[in-house]
Formats: sequence, C-alpha cells, structure tokens
Amino acid sequence: MTAMELGILSLGDIQTSPATGQRFGTMQRIDEIIGYAALADDLGLDLFALGEHHTLDFAVSSPAVVLAGIAARTKSVRLTSAVTVLSVLDPVRVYQDFATLDLLSHGRAEIIAGRSAFAEPFAIFGQPIEEYDQLFAEKLALLLELVRSSHVTWSGRYRPPLVAAPIAPRAHQQPLPVWAGVGGSPASAQRAGHLGLPMVLGFIGGSFAHARRTVDIYRAAGERAGHPEKLRVGISTHFFAGATPSAARAVFPYYQEYLRPKPPTNRGFRVDREQFEAGAQPGHAIMVGSTDELVDKIVDAHLVLGVDRFIAQIDWGGLPSGLVEESVTRYSTEIAPAVRQAVGPAAL
Repeated sequence: MTAMELGILSLGDIQTSPATGQRFGTMQRIDEIIGYAALADDLGLDLFALGEHHTLDFAVSSPAVVLAGIAARTKSVRLTSAVTVLSVLDPVRVYQDFATLDLLSHGRAEIIAGRSAFAEPFAIFGQPIEEYDQLFAEKLALLLELVRSSHVTWSGRYRPPLVAAPIAPRAHQQPLPVWAGVGGSPASAQRAGHLGLPMVLGFIGGSFAHARRTVDIYRAAGERAGHPEKLRVGISTHFFAGATPSAARAVFPYYQEYLRPKPPTNRGFRVDREQFEAGAQPGHAIMVGSTDELVDKIVDAHLVLGVDRFIAQIDWGGLPSGLVEESVTRYSTEIAPAVRQAVGPAAL
C-alpha cells in the first residue's frame, strides 16, 4: 500500500456559538487558526490547509497572507490553500503570492485551485458567473504555465496578454505544487485527471462508494492522457475526534449550526440527528467518532478510494477552541500513528 499524508483544514467560518449565543470575532478566529496550525506542526501532522472566502461569514479572504503568518510560527508542516478561488483571481498574482510564501516557508507552500461554490466573489471581482467554468479552465492553464516558466508569453479572454513577461519571484520548489480542488463534479474530476494534477475531493456527504465514482473518472482520464504516475487523490471532510463515540457525537449541535441556512442568502441545509448519525457510520463521509472509529474510516478511505492525502476539517460551527485542540491532539497522537502503521508514513 502507498503512504498517506495527514493534515487539517480550516475554512475560517465565523459562526454564532450554540453554547453562548455569541458571534465570534474575525481577529479571534484568525488567532485560533494560527494556533491550530502551530499545534499541527508541533504534533507532527503533514499539512495545514486554509480556505478562501469573500463574505462576512468567513475570516480569511487571502490565504497566502495568513499562511505567511503561520510560516513564521512553524517549521515543517506543509501550507496550502483549500481552495484558491482561481476563477475570479489574476493567476499572476496568485503565483507571486504563493511563490513568496514558498520562499518564506523554505519550500512548504502549495496551491489547491478551485472554482468556488459561492456567487459573491464573481460580483466583487467583476467576473461573469455564467462563465465560471470557462474562467477557471483558462486561468488554471495560465497558472500552470506560470509554474513552469520564468518568462511567459500568453493570451486569453479574461486577462490582458503577457509578452515574455518575467514572473518573479520564483518559488523555491520547482515546480510549485498545484492541486485541483473538486467538489464532486465529474467534469472537474475529468479535467484534473487529463491535466495530470493531483486532486482533492471535498467529501462532506454521502458514501465512499459514491465518492469512488468521482475518483474513478479522475483516474481514467489521467490514464487516457498518459500520465497515471502523476495521479494522487486527497479528500477533505468534517472531522472531530472524541474520547468515546458518544463524546464525539455530542458535537452535533455545532455541526447543525454550521450547516443550517442563515440570512441573508439562506445558503445551507438542515441536518437532523438521524442524518448526522448515519453520516458518521462506517463507509460514509462524516469523520466524527472515537480514535478506533476514525482510524478504521481513514484506512477504509485509503483502501476504497486510493486516498493518499486526508485533510480533516477541524473547526466548524462555533466549536470551542479547547474542543478543537483536544480533537487535533487526539488525531495527531493516537489516530495518525495508527493510520501510518496501517498504510505507511507520508513520503514528503
């Protein structure tokens, strides 16, 4: 069996705590996020991932900036966006920001590029949302060219042309790693495979069998394109590690708070206790359970999906920082060693 990387993810959501009824502050959330990354580094996890959003419900609109702060507090953990909303951004600036992060962190930066599940960034940055897939495809192609070349000549629909443009600074890693973030769309999985990009699947619901269909599309596309050796699969999903199964399931109110529809957009969905319990069972996406339960589920994901990167979304719905730190510690000191023993350590 191949090795697996184990990491954590924060989307930086700003929620109202079910316990206190108080809304968290942005500065508090950023401080907490930096602390979680430092804890992951201290405890030997492989990866810290940070989301990008452009609404008042999230704390981080520029992952590269926050990850640069984290780079100064850490020594070995890899630092990645999850995801960079490439459809609305200038790929030149994205490359420059993450190349700078790579230099600051001495070669620990990555980009996970995605299309965005939110409408707001398209309005803010003046990009046509009805062309969001075309935007992403063109900008991803440019980003990959920027990663490969220090001088770039390029033209397209959505950005002024480049003529032998010097792209600086250059990342320490050659090439700077770029992953494709996929939400389950077969077309997105096929594109990632065709390009030979490693893929991270946002796996927040459903069964391993359902996710396997997306992974199979990805691998088939990569093999047809002639680069099966480049294919890697990661998943990210909601996570909480409790001392016992019942202690873990006690976080349900936070999970429900995180997902419920909220004004002004009413985006989200309602999850009842029965649905939550079903999703936490073996073979399903929700990684909320005891050490033994989560070891079994992560190893199962490795076997069923061929996953070699697992990213645990650790802080959602107003979970108190003490509970998050307890969960990350249990993940790092109990779950990660058992998973690595079963499937092998990450080859970073």
